[in-house]
Amino acid sequence: MHLRILSLGAGVQSTTLALMIEKGEMPMVDYAIFSDTQGEPQKVYDHLDWLEKQLSYPLLRVTHRNLRQDILDASVGKYKGFEAPFFTLSKEGKKGMLRRQCTFDYKIKPIQQKVRELLGYKKRQRVRKEDTVDMYMGISYDELFRMKYSPIKYIKNIYPMVDKEITRQKCFEWMEKNNYPKPPRSACTFCPYHNNEEWRAIKENKDEWDKVLELDRAIRNQDKSKLKDDLFLHQQRKPLDEVDLRSDEEKGQMSLLDECEGMCGV
Repeated sequence: MHLRILSLGAGVQSTTLALMIEKGEMPMVDYAIFSDTQGEPQKVYDHLDWLEKQLSYPLLRVTHRNLRQDILDASVGKYKGFEAPFFTLSKEGKKGMLRRQCTFDYKIKPIQQKVRELLGYKKRQRVRKEDTVDMYMGISYDELFRMKYSPIKYIKNIYPMVDKEITRQKCFEWMEKNNYPKPPRSACTFCPYHNNEEWRAIKENKDEWDKVLELDRAIRNQDKSKLKDDLFLHQQRKPLDEVDLRSDEEKGQMSLLDECEGMCGV
């Protein structure tokens, strides 16, 4: 069996790729798979519902666990099965950052498990050489640094937008040309890789913002027996509600480019 599968992050690039596939501008796939951390902004889920209606091929949704709840549980010692890239600050003022394990556990691994299921394999069954997968990745030409070889022998990562030199900006132009709405940025509401523009966007939704602040406080109330450093969501290593999130223009300063690097890798 040979499958073509789109790894769908539901952001700008993967949405554009999904619709290009639908319109015949890219090779057709058998499935699209969205890996849900259960921590995305509501506008991403709304966008995903809309996108599913545009596609003739199946859009599958998979999940590992509720990442936000796992973080809250871990802060009180109830769960120890994850690690997220929180910013750290020691009593001596030393700065650091925790390992980004959440991407693999909550985004990549559920897709890999679903792929095995689609190929007809159960857990621990060896995949035969004749069963292969082309995994289409929504990575644009200006994100070459995100390209990676698949560590799984029967999965080959394919980068059709890189091959055709399609940039993120060209994605926006293509969406507008085809009268599609501008896709939202896809990332957990509490992702430490947010820049201030993204934090401001999340703050516009009071319910989501309140939950982010709750989590930000919770990670500093953790059990100090193993990790003595304080943890923060913002790179300034301050409580999020104390960070000045105003834009450079609002501060009367020159605007600087501050673009997300898409560290999740999907």
